[in-house]
Amino acid sequence: MKIKCITTFGFLAAMGAMPAAAQPVDWGYEATIYLFAPETTNSITTPAGTLGGKLSFSDAFSNLDFAFMGAFGVSNGRWSFLADYMYTDLSFGNPPPGPVFSQIDSSLSLQVMNGYAAYRIYDEPEVQVDLAAGFRWFDVNSSVTLVPSPPGASGSVDDNWVDPVIGVRARIEFSDKWAGTAFIDYGGFQSGEETWQALLTADYTLNDNWVLRGGYRYLTVDHDTNANDSFSLTQSGLLFGATYRF
Repeated sequence: MKIKCITTFGFLAAMGAMPAAAQPVDWGYEATIYLFAPETTNSITTPAGTLGGKLSFSDAFSNLDFAFMGAFGVSNGRWSFLADYMYTDLSFGNPPPGPVFSQIDSSLSLQVMNGYAAYRIYDEPEVQVDLAAGFRWFDVNSSVTLVPSPPGASGSVDDNWVDPVIGVRARIEFSDKWAGTAFIDYGGFQSGEETWQALLTADYTLNDNWVLRGGYRYLTVDHDTNANDSFSLTQSGLLFGATYRF
């Protein structure tokens, strides 16, 4: 088993460190690096049936070859603009569904790009709430194969698409050092074409420039391809990161 994942411009971490002040301010910028090693479940449904694979959370860490995740966000007053790009390349095996097969082989090459504009609708010293709207772009190359592979015992998806998304973020200041952030979004808005994700983090402010954070992220998508197949993916797991404000 091996996993490779490269992520840049992760809006999720950027949202967790937006300025708390409501009054007009100069443009602010944030750069973040963080690690996300998720449990991954993917499945492909074809006219012959559904095939799926799962990479556990423990295997995600023990078989992680390389990971880089970065974040960038800009803000001015109540407005903020956020972007996220993620590339994940992984392969793994699972136990077979019966004695006829030796294993299930899964491979997944996934690109996800999010773009958001967010507006702060509630701003108090200890609580802030933002509404966000934007898009999520997927590019997927995935296959699931039963080994040995008779006819109909494999499925593959090679497709890209864009889903509109809306979201809400809430941030609570517990003290001068500690804060919590919750973010959730939803998109697709039709049967067979849905995506949503959620993020919970605890943020610790080291000084005026540096913030450390740890939390949990969940991402899922369902998509009907042009080949009359359907693709489903879920990624969930812990994340850890550091943000530099300037």
